[in-house]
Amino acid sequence: MRTSLLLPSLALLALGCTGELDADAPPLPTGNASAGTENTFDHPDSNIDVWELLDRMKAEGPPRYAARMHACAKLKYDTLGRLLGSRGVDLAATGALSAGRLYRDGDQALGAPNFGARQRESRELTTATASKMFDIFVQAAPEIIAAMPNLPACQVAGQGATMFNVDNQCNPDGITCLLGVPATPSHLELCNLAVTRASDVEKGKRIAVASLLAAANTCE
Repeated sequence: MRTSLLLPSLALLALGCTGELDADAPPLPTGNASAGTENTFDHPDSNIDVWELLDRMKAEGPPRYAARMHACAKLKYDTLGRLLGSRGVDLAATGALSAGRLYRDGDQALGAPNFGARQRESRELTTATASKMFDIFVQAAPEIIAAMPNLPACQVAGQGATMFNVDNQCNPDGITCLLGVPATPSHLELCNLAVTRASDVEKGKRIAVASLLAAANTCE
């Protein structure tokens, strides 16, 4: 609407007192992406077949609904626990800095529901939640690395995957098991960079595992 009013105004400004177009005035734009005498502003390649749009809405729902359903939400508290447990983390650990203890004590920071206060689980990934998740992933990394070869989910034909090889480089099979999706060259490159750039190898391994888990489970 604003564009359809603006362009005629520009045309009037370009007219001289005699009603003729000023020779020095810039020509009015023409083409698919401009206004003309018989059309308003048109975005090129924006014409969508109505039947194609209808099929998309049937599959995805109305735009407002699809935007909410397909947005990146926080990982649920119980889902995070199942994820950690499936990768060999002891959720019942009592050590002050153990991943299991951090998970249990950090339920409110992780947005867990508070049934006593009649509060549902938070679905928003806040800074506090993301920070707590990363802390847990860092503390869980040694357990995950040690347990990976013996996890049924990480074995193929009885052969377990390892997160790192004897040269302290990341294994694609280990990354695949860690994330639950096939490892890409980018995964492998970033994993190795985390190991080599750390102050020592063991810290680098923890950072690599935690970073991969955080990226995979926080939509980063």
